[in-house]
Amino acid sequence: MMEHSFAPYIQILGKGRRGARDLSQDEAREAMTLILSGAVEPVQLGAFLMLMRVKEETPAEVAGFVQAAREALPQPANLLTVDLDWASYAGKRRQLPWHLLAALLLASHGSRVLMHGMDGGTAGRVYTPQALAALGVVPARSPADAAQQLERHHFAYLPLEAFSPVLQGMLDLKSVLGLRSPIHTLVRMLNPFGAQASLIGIFHPGYDETHQQAAALLGDRGLAVFKGEGGEPERNPDASCSVRLLRGEQQLTQAWPALFEQRHLRDEALDCKRLGRLWRGEEEDEYGTAAVIGTAAIALTAQGRAAHPEQAMLEAAHLWHIRSRHFLETFAY
Repeated sequence: MMEHSFAPYIQILGKGRRGARDLSQDEAREAMTLILSGAVEPVQLGAFLMLMRVKEETPAEVAGFVQAAREALPQPANLLTVDLDWASYAGKRRQLPWHLLAALLLASHGSRVLMHGMDGGTAGRVYTPQALAALGVVPARSPADAAQQLERHHFAYLPLEAFSPVLQGMLDLKSVLGLRSPIHTLVRMLNPFGAQASLIGIFHPGYDETHQQAAALLGDRGLAVFKGEGGEPERNPDASCSVRLLRGEQQLTQAWPALFEQRHLRDEALDCKRLGRLWRGEEEDEYGTAAVIGTAAIALTAQGRAAHPEQAMLEAAHLWHIRSRHFLETFAY
């Protein structure tokens, strides 16, 4: 029997302690191209993902995977410039997804923000579509629909399944394999509409550096990646965080201090209607307000609109103070 065309990529990773090695960026791109084209057997895909999981993906491998995925993505016609790509895949279980208000805050002040993510994954977590529904924001049905929403509202949420069901299917394998895979890293870097900057939240230590270096290998020009609350791109105001940036060809790291001396308690009930009440000024929440402003500040830094944390925080606080309380009503269809 002839050897399967995908077998060499499994061999590279699985030849044992002395024979195995990392994939080059080109090899990773070729492997992911085969996977996305459906030319790989299910047993091969499982073996490949778990071999990658055991050794953990390198920046070059991530760059190759993302390169192949971006080349396979559909592009809507007449797409306007997108300012910020916002990856939302983790879901929230300790606090509400306050980062959604940060994204909408920037959109209400003129930035075109594309958010993409998945509709579920882990029981007990609140995912973006559920929270957006409480705000009256309808997810886009397709890339073309997302492009129209960006033109109309400067914000759109595009489910991964609507533009790459193959990648969504690979994310769903977590419930079968029991472990995350490199696909969880890949989807955060998709930037499907070629936005000028990306905002990425991570949970596992070390992946911030992986994302930063992979983005540099891809030639991306704007990025902020940090350990976010629950793994979402949301600043936890109770803790200090390290934000890795990409500005052109320059890789930077900024230290952002905690905003409170004492930690807040977790929310006992994640009532997403509170998001709208905070936006409209009907409810006060010290933690939520700080999370919104802090996340918006990091997003402004990703876009190059602020040079340092202090300037970014002042600008984000100003935008929050002058926000339109009726902005959410514009999403009514």
